[in-house]
Amino acid sequence: MDDFRAQVCELLCEDAVRDEVARARRMPSGQETGLLDVYRRLGERGWLAVNWPVEYGGLGATIVQKAIVTEELILHGVPDTVHTLGIDIVGLAIALFGTDEQKARLLPGLARGETTASVLFSEPDIGSDLASLTTRAEPDGEGWRLYGHKRYSMKTHASDFALCAARTSTGPVAYHGITLFLIPLRSVGVSIEPVWNLSEERFDDVTLRGIRVTRADVLGEVDDGWQVINGVLPLERTGIDSAAKAARVLRALLSHPTDPAHAHRLLDLDARVRAARLLAWRCVENLRAGRPDEVHSASAKWYASEVAKEASALALEITGLDGILDARDPMAIADGVFDAAFREAPGLTLAAGTSEIMLYFVGTSGLGLPS
Repeated sequence: MDDFRAQVCELLCEDAVRDEVARARRMPSGQETGLLDVYRRLGERGWLAVNWPVEYGGLGATIVQKAIVTEELILHGVPDTVHTLGIDIVGLAIALFGTDEQKARLLPGLARGETTASVLFSEPDIGSDLASLTTRAEPDGEGWRLYGHKRYSMKTHASDFALCAARTSTGPVAYHGITLFLIPLRSVGVSIEPVWNLSEERFDDVTLRGIRVTRADVLGEVDDGWQVINGVLPLERTGIDSAAKAARVLRALLSHPTDPAHAHRLLDLDARVRAARLLAWRCVENLRAGRPDEVHSASAKWYASEVAKEASALALEITGLDGILDARDPMAIADGVFDAAFREAPGLTLAAGTSEIMLYFVGTSGLGLPS
C-alpha cells in the first residue's frame, strides 16, 4: 500500500497538477471547477475508481486503495466534490445495484474522469428527509414522467446525469414507494439554477417538469429505492474525507508562525485529528474485510466531521483577520486554506447524515438507548 500511495502522491505533486489546483482555487467569484484534468489522468491509470472491476475502468483493487486516493486528493488540495459525488456515491450505487447494461453504459465514463454525476434527493422545506418526499413519478406508458423540485444539490450544473429519488407509489410505510432514477441532466424538462452560499462551491436548485424515464433508468427495484440508499450510505460514511480535511488545516497551521501560547490547543487538535483518521481507517478495514459496522461508521463520520469543523474554527481564531482572506487575494496566508475550510465546515456535519442523526443512531442502535 505504501508503494501505491507513493505513486499517487508523485502524480499529485507534478507541476501540472499543482498549477491546475492553483487555477481552480483562484477562479473568479461565481465560477468553479467541474471535471479536472487530474481526474482524467488518474482515470487513465485506473486509479480514480481503483476498486472497480477492470471492465468498468478500475483495477479490481480494494477499498483500501480507494481510500488512499480520496485521502491524498484532499491532502494535496485537489477539489474533491465532483470525485466524491460521481465515484463514491452515484458510481458506487450503480456498481452495487445497477444492471449489467447500466454498469457498462455509465461506469467507464465515470472511472475515466470523462463524465460525472450528482445526487437529487433534498427538497425545499424537507431537506433530505425522504419520508416526506414530494417529487413524483407519474406513469406514462411503459415509463414515467418526473415532476418535482430539488434543492441543495451540489455540482448538478456540471454533471452529465443524476441519481434522483421520486415517489412512485404511496402507502402506510413512508419509505416504501420511493424509486431511484438515473436521469440525463441535459434534457428537456430539467432546469438548473444556482443557489449561492458561503462555501467554495455552489448548490443548485433543480426543477423537473415532466422529464420522461423508463425502466432502464431505474436503479434497483421500483418502489424500493430506500434499500439502495441504505446499502450505499454506510459505505459512504467512513470519515476519510473529513479527517483528511482536518489534517490539511492542521498542517497549514503548523507551517504558519504561531504564538507559543496556542501550543497546547494545537497539541490537542493534533491528537483529535489522529483519532479521527484512525476511526476512519478502521471503517475502511471493516469494509475491506467484508464486515461493515454501521454504528462504527456513524461514530467515525460524526467525529471526523466535527473535528474538521473545530480545526477550521481554531485556525481562524489563531490567524485572525488574515485567515479570512481567500486564495484569490495575493495577501492570503496558507493559500487561503483556512478561509475555505471555515466556509465548508458546516456542510461536513450535514452531508451524508447530520451529526445529530449520527449520534441518535449510535445511541439507539449502538448503545440500546430508547428512541
